Parts: sequence; C-alpha cells; structure tokens
Amino acid sequence: MPIYDAVVEYKKRGTDLVVIGGKEYGTGSSRDWAAKGTKLLGVKAVIAESFERIHRSNLIGMGILPLQFINNINRTNLNLIGSELISVNEIEKGINPSDNVTLEIKYISGEIKKIETLCRIDTKNELEYYKNGGILQYVLRNMI
Repeated sequence: MPIYDAVVEYKKRGTDLVVIGGKEYGTGSSRDWAAKGTKLLGVKAVIAESFERIHRSNLIGMGILPLQFINNINRTNLNLIGSELISVNEIEKGINPSDNVTLEIKYISGEIKKIETLCRIDTKNELEYYKNGGILQYVLRNMI
C-alpha cells in the first residue's frame, strides 16, 4: 500500500511508527525537508546502521529519536521484513546522551528478540530539544 495510506491506517490504530535504515541514513541534499516529512508522517524513531551528521541533528530537531544499531547487528541479519512490532523499552523513564537503548522486536512468528542500540542524541542541548518534542517547541516553551 502507499506510504501515506499505511500512515493513516497506523494512526487510526494508535500505533507509532519507526523507520529502519542502513548506513549513512539521511544522506542527500534535502535533509531538513526529509526530517520534516518524517515528523509529519508520525515517525517516532529512526533506527539505522549510521547517520549522516546533519540529518541526525535535523531528526532530533523534529523530536524524532535516532537510534543506531551496534554489535554488528543490522536490519539484514535481524531479518526484518516490515511485519514486526518494534518497541523502544523504558524510554518513558528517560534517556541520556549516548545511552544504550533496548529494543524489543516481535516477529509475526511469535519470536521475540531484544537488542541494544545506541542513542544518537549526542549532547545535552539535543536531549532538551528531543524532550520538548523538537527545537520549535523548545524555543516556544522558553519564550513563554
């Protein structure tokens, strides 16, 4: 189904979205618009093998959590096909820059894998932007 239709369906179900990526996720000429589009689609986290530096920052500026695969784990050796349910464990307890974050992956077969990822919020300022839902909300809250 088209991406927009899938987004509408998941929004109806109340299911947050994640994007899974490869190496240098976000490389290209329109990184800021790509991050805005990701936000508008309702994506809450991007999990990738590595990030293009500016796009990683733009994702945080939009309130999207960038997580990086570690320990030689990637989308390929996890056999991700798109039917999995991915949960970011204990995120509500809070995170710090460069924390390890546990993901729980539930496969359609019923198998469950838990893996560690690296939080690519690298600074305290970026953490504040993320906690506030993005840089615009951070600025607005500080103005009020």
